[in-house]
Amino acid sequence: MASDFSFDVVSKVEYTVVDEAISIAMKEVINRYDFKDSKSEINFDKKANTIMLQSSDVYKVKALYEVLQTKLSKRGLPLKNFEPQKIDSALGGTAKQAIKVQQGIPQEKAKEIVKAIKEQKLKANVSIQGDTLRVTSKSKDELQNVMTLLRGEDYGIALQFDNFR
Repeated sequence: MASDFSFDVVSKVEYTVVDEAISIAMKEVINRYDFKDSKSEINFDKKANTIMLQSSDVYKVKALYEVLQTKLSKRGLPLKNFEPQKIDSALGGTAKQAIKVQQGIPQEKAKEIVKAIKEQKLKANVSIQGDTLRVTSKSKDELQNVMTLLRGEDYGIALQFDNFR
């Protein structure tokens, strides 16, 4: 077993970087003329993996999301992992939008990835471990082939590779 090589496939978002992007987006919003008196806010609930956008109307919420997306992408965060929900009109003439932050690989995506690797008949074993995938093989070349395969496909979430052994 000592001759086996492995790595983990993960999908994670650094919360500290998200916080940084949100604070910079808020600074821009405060200084922008088109957001004057709009009472726009961006709040990040880490426990619920949700970012809440709130502003005076639907168009301002959309503009707020665009500002946030720009700041997130400038920090190298995978925009695929931020899933905007429907914009709701709230009481008092305000509008809200929740942005789900995808942490980890969802079960159905994990099964889809395992199936794709098996269909390629690569000599690698893939096991689902919670919200990560562990890929093992006797050959480092096979692991490289698996990485190439996963980089070439789009699973709707950003995948990272870590924990190489």
